[in-house]
Amino acid sequence: MLETLQQLDQQLLLTLNGMHAPFWDNFMWIVSAKLTWVPMYATLLYILCRNFNWRISVLTVVAIALTITYADQICASVIRPLVERMRPSNPNNPISEFVHILHGKRGGRYGFPSCHAANSFALAFIVMFLFKQKSISFFLLGWAMLNSYSRIYLGVHYPGDLLAGIVVGLSGAVIIYQFYRYVVKCPQAEKRLRMGDSDRQLLNHPQDIRHTRTTIYMGTLTLLAIAVYSAIA
Repeated sequence: MLETLQQLDQQLLLTLNGMHAPFWDNFMWIVSAKLTWVPMYATLLYILCRNFNWRISVLTVVAIALTITYADQICASVIRPLVERMRPSNPNNPISEFVHILHGKRGGRYGFPSCHAANSFALAFIVMFLFKQKSISFFLLGWAMLNSYSRIYLGVHYPGDLLAGIVVGLSGAVIIYQFYRYVVKCPQAEKRLRMGDSDRQLLNHPQDIRHTRTTIYMGTLTLLAIAVYSAIA
């Protein structure tokens, strides 16, 4: 059974990775870069600062950071050393000669689960839990899917690596969000966080948080910029 799944995983990778073109080479390369999305990440801080006092904003940023750190470390430091599944791009992997590689980038030795997928979906899920707004939730889930798919396109991850990463990211978001809710609901929290009526209202009804479309606008603008650059490069 496991061997059959691995064969299907390899076949799906080679099929998806084999569909490439100069435009998409440029596009997926930039999408996959870590620094590409810093402006979009910054908008999340902007949203928090515009809605909450600085103490709650800092606490929420810490919760988001812990979620991503959990996802990243569970994948990189716990599961990968145990499973030791080579990346498809690894020169020691027999299928590597059939994999489309860009700019000679092959990643590290092991790739299960995908840290890119885990981190991207950890962010998407924790924001979805925190804000509970359909527009930003759907946008970030779509962004996470694109960011994850870019790893297949670049030949550094199997589809199965991404699925496992998504599960890890979701688990991190659930765990940290429950802890976050416990902290802000503690009787002592109101005094320590100096909650006002507005803060309390938004924590109980996060669907009323304003300016969440800022993240959507910045993310969309970044995608358009990537597309234009990819077309003319």
